[in-house]
Amino acid sequence: MKRGLFITLEGGEGAGKSTSLAFVRDYLEQAGWRVVVTREPGGTPLGEKIRELLLHGREYMDVDAELLLMFAARAEHLARVIRPALADGVCVVCDRFTDATYAYQGGGRGVPEARIRNLEDWVQQGLRPNLTLLLDIPVKQGLGRAGQRSAPDRFEREEIDFFERVRSSYLKAAANEPQRIRVIDAASDIPLVQAQLRKALETIVK
Repeated sequence: MKRGLFITLEGGEGAGKSTSLAFVRDYLEQAGWRVVVTREPGGTPLGEKIRELLLHGREYMDVDAELLLMFAARAEHLARVIRPALADGVCVVCDRFTDATYAYQGGGRGVPEARIRNLEDWVQQGLRPNLTLLLDIPVKQGLGRAGQRSAPDRFEREEIDFFERVRSSYLKAAANEPQRIRVIDAASDIPLVQAQLRKALETIVK
C-alpha cells in the first residue's frame, strides 16, 4: 500500500483558506485519493477543547503556555488522525500546521525559533508536510475580509504589526523551502487562486 500524502494550507487572516480547502479536497478526490480534511489547533475531541481555550479563552495566557498548548493539540492530532491516515494511504489536508506556529508564536509573539524547533522535533519525529500551500494576502486586505465574516477571536484582535510579522515569517519560510512551500497569491480572484492551487498540486499528485 502506498503511503498517503500530507498537504497543509497556511496563511493569515482572510486569506480564503476555507474556499481553498474545498477546492483542494475536490481536486484530490477527482484524482482518485481518499481524503481526510482536518485543522489545527483541533482535529480531535481533545484538540478542539484546546482550540477553544486558545482562540476564545478570555483570561490572559502566557506565551509559553500558548506554545505548549499548540503542540499538545498537535501531538494528539498526529497520534489520532494524521499518522493513522497516512499509514492507510489517505491524503491528509490540514488547515494550518507547524508553519503556523513559527509564524504566529515565532514571528508574531517573538518566541525563539530554536524553542519551537525543539518541540517540533520531539512531537513530530521528522514528519513534515509533502506540500504546503501558503495563501498570501496583504495584511490590511486580509483583515478587511476577516472582519466581514464573524466576531474576532483572540488572535484576530491583535494589532496590525503582529500580522505583518506573521506574514513576514511565512514568506521567509517559503523563501527557505521553495520546493515544499508554494506561495499562492490569495489576493487574486477565486479562479486565479484555484489555477495556482491546481498547478502546485500537480507537482505531487500523480
